[in-house]
Amino acid sequence: MNAKSHTVFAAAALLALVVLVVNVRMAAAHAVLLESSPAAGASVKAPDVLIRLRYNVRVEAGRSRVSLLLPDKSVKTLTIDQQPSPDTLTAKAAGLAPGDYRIRWQVLASDGHITRGEVPFTVTS
Repeated sequence: MNAKSHTVFAAAALLALVVLVVNVRMAAAHAVLLESSPAAGASVKAPDVLIRLRYNVRVEAGRSRVSLLLPDKSVKTLTIDQQPSPDTLTAKAAGLAPGDYRIRWQVLASDGHITRGEVPFTVTS
């Protein structure tokens, strides 16, 4: 290889590295649910359930939503409590009857992107 080829190769390698780092940093900023309570597939006792959702990044509570898909397929919007930490949302679901439920969440992450998901769980008597 001559000097010009080395320079072109080095520039291409540097550009590839920059693209990789930027893409990894952008993907890391999207909100990913790390932990939930109740956990996916868990069974909890009726009638009141504390919901806790912890993400990999800071989420904006004021622009996020938490709702509950009820056994009859209706949806109940839950009030998000004051955040215990910037990466966590909590809410209370009261008066739940036994059955299968889904927590539906939508959060605004620190990168400005909205992500969504569901956590299924069962309420027992």
